[in-house]
Amino acid sequence: MEFPKDFKYTKEHEWIKVEGNIATVGITDYAQDSLGDVVYVELPQEGGTVTKNEPFGVVESVKAVSDLYSPVSGNVTEVNDAIIDSPEAINEDPYGDAWMIKVEISSADDLGDLLSAEDYQKFIEEEK
Repeated sequence: MEFPKDFKYTKEHEWIKVEGNIATVGITDYAQDSLGDVVYVELPQEGGTVTKNEPFGVVESVKAVSDLYSPVSGNVTEVNDAIIDSPEAINEDPYGDAWMIKVEISSADDLGDLLSAEDYQKFIEEEK
């Protein structure tokens, strides 16, 4: 199981990579593994807004339907339409090609309570 060190994580199993004031968001390797084969993804519209700790979309697998929670608040600048057409990419490359949305972060304060790779790994081990 992968935990890229340059990413931050949420307890809802989303990852975030911040470059300047743009955050790329997706679900973690642990989340995709727990879900099983992903068959459907619903994402917000480009130009819309997301709110920290609020659902921004849905991922559906053969096992379950799960809400996706935004790690930050801001404006959606880009949506990965490729995973809507090929949701199985989430199982294949959750930290790369299967990113979900890019968000222009409203407040850097939103990043303060996110987990480091090490802390997220510990959280998963405690959750099991």
